[in-house]
Amino acid sequence: MARYRGAVCRHCRREGAKLFLKGERCYTDKCAMVRHPYPPGEHGQSRSKVSEYGLQLREKQKARRIYGVLERQFHNYFKEADRRKGVTGEILLQILESRLDNVTYRMGLAASRQQARQLIKHGHFAVNGKKVDIPSYLTRPGEVISVREKSRGKDVFKELAETGQQQGTVDWLEVDFEKMSGKIIRKPSREEIDSPVSEQLIVEMYSR
Repeated sequence: MARYRGAVCRHCRREGAKLFLKGERCYTDKCAMVRHPYPPGEHGQSRSKVSEYGLQLREKQKARRIYGVLERQFHNYFKEADRRKGVTGEILLQILESRLDNVTYRMGLAASRQQARQLIKHGHFAVNGKKVDIPSYLTRPGEVISVREKSRGKDVFKELAETGQQQGTVDWLEVDFEKMSGKIIRKPSREEIDSPVSEQLIVEMYSR
């Protein structure tokens, strides 16, 4: 499966915002947005006027990069959101939030979505007791996501569970750090999704 293999800190610099793609590093002075708060490349520090389409494109790219989704997959998510009843932009974000890699990250059992994808691919997580190694698996309310029993003794999960317990989790998830599992109570509301994305601009871009 195709995936981006380059430096993810470039994404934050290009979008002009912290996308929190590298876990704890994003909270330190080593963060690329602290050291180089301008777009990468030769002309990164030059000022240029951005068109309306440019603003819409940047917002779409920002959302893609936050959730680690490739172009075709993101477009398919939008088409699915557009088919459903309700506010298309909000539904799009709910779909992205329901991805297994994002839910694992929101539970505090991964330091970043990128790490969550790696841990899921290595078969460390289960949904309703059955192993799932597909990061893009779309979870649903009522499902229980847990670290598989044979993986719970690994140092990485002990450290993540301790850190996650200290930081807390989102209200739409019910997490038990001792059992290293969590249940999806409901879909998150727009107010509960803290991703710095203006979804209306994305809808406008795809509606052109």
